This record gives sequence, structure tokens and C-alpha cells, in this order.
Amino acid sequence: MNSNKVKVGPERAPHRSLLKAVGYSDEQIKKPLIGIVNSFNEIVPGHAELTQIARAVKDGVLAAGGTPMEFNVIGVCDGIAMGHNGMRYSLASREVIADSIECMVMAHSFDALVFIPNCDKIVPGMLMAASRLNLPAIFVSGGPMLSLEDDKGCSIDLNSVFEAVGAFKAGKMDEEELAAIENSACPTCGSCSGMFTANSLNCLSEALGIALAGNGSVPAVYAERKRLAKAAGAQIMQLLEKDIRALDIITAESLQNALVVDMALGCSTNSVLHLAALAHEADLEFDLRKLNEISERTPNLCRLAPAGTDHMQDLNRAGGVHAVMSELAKANLLNTEVITATGKTLGENLEKITVKDNEVIRPIDNPHTKTGGIAALFGSLAPQGAVVKRSAVAEEMLVHTGPARVFDSEEEAIEAIYGGKIVAGDVVVIRYEGPAGGPGMREMLSPTSAIAGMGLDKEVALITDGRFSGATRGAAIGHISPEAFRGGPIAYVQEGDLIEINIPAYSLELKVSNEELENRKKSHVPKEQKELKGYLKKYAKDVSSAHEGAIIR
Repeated sequence: MNSNKVKVGPERAPHRSLLKAVGYSDEQIKKPLIGIVNSFNEIVPGHAELTQIARAVKDGVLAAGGTPMEFNVIGVCDGIAMGHNGMRYSLASREVIADSIECMVMAHSFDALVFIPNCDKIVPGMLMAASRLNLPAIFVSGGPMLSLEDDKGCSIDLNSVFEAVGAFKAGKMDEEELAAIENSACPTCGSCSGMFTANSLNCLSEALGIALAGNGSVPAVYAERKRLAKAAGAQIMQLLEKDIRALDIITAESLQNALVVDMALGCSTNSVLHLAALAHEADLEFDLRKLNEISERTPNLCRLAPAGTDHMQDLNRAGGVHAVMSELAKANLLNTEVITATGKTLGENLEKITVKDNEVIRPIDNPHTKTGGIAALFGSLAPQGAVVKRSAVAEEMLVHTGPARVFDSEEEAIEAIYGGKIVAGDVVVIRYEGPAGGPGMREMLSPTSAIAGMGLDKEVALITDGRFSGATRGAAIGHISPEAFRGGPIAYVQEGDLIEINIPAYSLELKVSNEELENRKKSHVPKEQKELKGYLKKYAKDVSSAHEGAIIR
């Protein structure tokens, strides 16, 4: 056992003495030591009840003959961090999570790991750590919150509140109506209820094979979630016995499976950023252009919020992620020979899985669209690529040409949007919000929600070297690479320049001649880096481009 490093032999008497100080007995110390990596805190609704999930996991480990040892990692709430300086720390926290797990596991020599994430950056941070450490590992999230209907019969979620602010600013809603939405949009604990970033990554953990069926969709408040946690705790002992490690599960084939499922579900654009970072940790190739190849052959089967009206509880009722995979497997779109956290192949896991609601999960021969939910765009404005959630873009905005309205920060753009200065046809450009230039590549849910709340989401596009929440809908194109701070073409866009967006053709062009662009580069005065200190200063110095996953090199 890996844990023998800290518990076997007379020279390890001091180590055993310290474990006994915590209360572990000789019998417990002799058993496999299972690290329970918990992201519990009392701030984030997706994490506030993870003590119960951890208790269930530990019960499963104990029942199967292991000794669970819990430790915690940080977890930032993107919703609370949104729209102010705190959002600069969200993406950056992913690296802290991965690094801190590495420190704890290497220092204490666990035999295997159970990861308990839920929200946006915690899932990918843990996936990165699992790959880096390559021990037997399994994931079990805290699950999504419920979405309940408002007094008009519409299912609402956190995004409804952001869009309600836009409607309030536009005079379409009064304070009482805004308060009613505020008070009912987040009715339970759990990760926010649409196919936003947290739920996207929890679903893709199933697709990767490192989580059991139901991980992405079983609501946080269902008893089934605790039973799933107990099953994961027991299953880690099986993975340890069979020596099935994280990188036996996370492979080139399972990563491609995850991208296929991503397209079928219509996941958050952030999933691309995090899968790229995971590929780097697992030493696997990742090319944005391959996204479009996968999208061309993968139909979009689900339209979960914000792309549609269904929420995670509806996906769960319809059979969950494994039901989506069962449809994809019918068309041979998945590699079903890959090994999974069950100890069986994906094909074996899918043998008895069926779709229970063909409206929530469309049949493979009757999809919403024949192409996937995410597209990577390339062109003179994004030589290294940009990403858009195609399934959440209105039909009339898939192809659009309009004048650039240029802003050097999210705050400037929001002020203009709320001030009524953005009109139909405009292309809002928000730059210097990339991984290094932001720093931290802030999510732009506030401006996109303001545009949607004002009723302009079918008439106005928004592009940025920052990124978007999974809750964003509309022609919102993010991750533009290279970013403005590092000399990307977006730095040289001027007010009124025509920008041509063609999502079906995977194209994003700045309609300015090469000669004019070169002249602008020569006369351009680079924007100075913000005065930084602490972690953000270190992060901005070493973070890579978005097309590489905004990893730390």
C-alpha cells in the first residue's frame, strides 16, 4: 500500500503516534487509508451540505474495509464573485485547488481518493489533481439544486435573477417583481440548476468514466444522492483492489467521449477550458479545431437552461447522462471499450440504460440540431480560436455582421448597456479581461444577462477575451485567443469596425485590411498591467492562453 510509507515498521512509530493522537486505532491504521477530498464550506449553496455527502462516502468506505480520512479544499462561488473584483479569483482558484490536493496527498501518502466537488472550478481542479497524482480515484458531487416554477408557471434559476436585473434597469420590471424572483430562484442547496459550468463538469465526470451514473443529475436534496455517495465510497475500495488508477480511466478515448457528450448535452463553454487543462495534466493532446470535427458528427440532444426550459431535475427524470450516452452509443459515437469507475467498460455500464423522456433527451435520429452545442471559431479576430455555446444562440444571430462597440473592461460595458447606449446590430467587444490581462479571465454573465433582460439577445452579439458563465445565452463569444494583453488582434479593434460572425462556418473576422491592422499595431500603446499583489500577481505572470486551458506553466 502507498500508505505503508507512513505506517509500517519501527521507524514509522512517530507517524503512527500522530495518527493515534487523532483517534485512529491500530486496526484502522492497518487498513487502506482513503483520502476524502471535500470542498465543504458555509458560503456556497453547492457546498453547504457536503458534510452529509462526506459522511455517506465515509460510511461506504468503512463498510468496504477502508479507513477514510477527510480533508478540505477551498471553493469559490462564481455567482457571488460575479461582477466585481472577486471574479478575478474564480478561475485562478482552480490551480490552488489542484496544487493544495497534491500537497496533502503527497505529504500523507493516501492509498486512494474520493473527490467531493460541486461547483465551477472545484470539479476541474480536482480532476486535474486526480490526473496528476494518478491514484485510484472516484468522484461524487453534491448534486444540482432544484428549479421551481414562478407564479407564471416558468421554471426559474439563478440566471433568471441576473436577467431580471437587466429587465429592471430597462424599466420592464419593478422592485417587487425583482424581489419575488430573487427569493425563489435558488430554492434548495446544490449547484445552480441549469446546464451551467458546475453541472456541465459533473456530467462530464460521468462521461469521462470517473464518476458513477447519476453523479451529474441526481438533485442535491434527493436521498438518492446520499446513496450514490455511499456507493462511491464502497467502489473506491474495488478500484484500489483492482489497481485501476485515474489515468487508466482518463485517457485520450475517454476525453473524446467527454467532448462528444459535451456536444450532445450543450454544456457550458467553460467545459472546453477545463477539458483542455485536464488534457495537459494527463499528457493528452487537445486541439480546439478538433471540437468542430466532433461537433459536425455529434447531434445536440438536450436543450437544458439556458438553451431551453428544462433543468437538471428534468435530465435526471429522463435517465440522466448515461441515458444520453446510450443514445450516442447507438450511432457508434462513443468508445464503449474504455474502463470506468465501476471497474467495467462503458459498454457494460450502458447495457440496460434507456431514455425515459424523449422530449428532454431527444432520440439520436431526431435531435434538436445535427451539430453539437459548442463551436470553436477562428479567423482574423481569433487566430488561436474562440468558443461559443451555439445551442444557446438564437437562429437569427448565428450569422451576424455589425459595428464594434469597444470597451476595455466589463464595468465599462455594463455601464453602457444599462445606460441604453447599445443598440440592435451592435457587437459589444470587451477586452483586457483574458487570463493574464484581467487577470483571471472573468465571466461576463452580468453584461450578457443585461442584454438578454433588455430584450436585445437576438440583436446584439458580445465577444471577449474573457469568458462566460454556463448560464449565458445569446451570441456570446469568449476565450478569444490571443488575448488583448498579449497582443492579440482584439487589442487593435476600433469603435465602428465591422465584425463578421459566422458560427455555422466556424468563423470570426475583423473586417479591416491587413495593412490597416499592421499600421494600428505599430502605433498601438500597450495597456499597462494593473497593479497586482499576492496570488493574482503570480498567476498573471505564468498563466497561459485560453486556447491551452489557461494553465499555469
